[in-house]
Amino acid sequence: MKIKFLELTNTSARFVLSDATPAEANALRRTLLSEIPKLAIDKVEILLGNIRDESGKEYESVTPLFDEIIVHRLAMVPLPTDLSMKFPSECGCKGEGCQSCSVIYTINKKGPGMVYSGDLIPLGDPKFKPVDDLIPIVKINEKQAVLLYATAIMGRAKEHAKWQVAHAVGYKYYPDVKINGEKCTGCTECINSCPKKVFENQDGKVVAKTVDACDLCGACVEACPKGALSVTGSEKDFIFTFETDGSLSAKAALIKALDILSTSFGRVKDTLSMLG
Repeated sequence: MKIKFLELTNTSARFVLSDATPAEANALRRTLLSEIPKLAIDKVEILLGNIRDESGKEYESVTPLFDEIIVHRLAMVPLPTDLSMKFPSECGCKGEGCQSCSVIYTINKKGPGMVYSGDLIPLGDPKFKPVDDLIPIVKINEKQAVLLYATAIMGRAKEHAKWQVAHAVGYKYYPDVKINGEKCTGCTECINSCPKKVFENQDGKVVAKTVDACDLCGACVEACPKGALSVTGSEKDFIFTFETDGSLSAKAALIKALDILSTSFGRVKDTLSMLG
């Protein structure tokens, strides 16, 4: 397989996957969706009761929402992920919790106001500060407060959606657009009918300018004289697109997905060789 990036930002990627089969393309799609490790909040301890600030003003640690709703919202907050961290089940602490497999956060905020994701403070390395500071969690009034501790661990999206790194993952066959110069009359109907603006008129001649934008709808073929234009999809080249929630960069997520695929295929090969 070969990869050529068409667009690449910190949280999105669009690339051409060539010399591959539909099965390999789909394997990459499924790996991006469900197999990439990610850090997410898994346990929350909400402290209840009365608390006081430095001036002696008293607040009640309670919110208008059920605790379960707050915990769910905290779990879905994207957290920066260090891929060197271990799963609790594979860590030397045997899941008890340590710096190698978990990150502890705290929220200590008094009302009135909105509690945001940015109020999650990591106890330790500040690099684990939430990706987005402005995700609303719960609104509290002047006599209310939020005091809690949250533990984030590594997991995979196949276990729960809170561990999903990549979203909007999809691919399409790479378009193969051919213009028959002998039958093309230069009527420009393909230009007018194409919703993706693939074609242009250059010096009285119709050319396919942005082939990768084509979605194989066939509108241009129907509008043109018969045989003047053909549009098909390659079965070995694909245009891939996906986004991340910011917990990993798009490039890091793709590299990790390819590494997971390579390891999986290696295991299958080893198993088959043992069967002889």
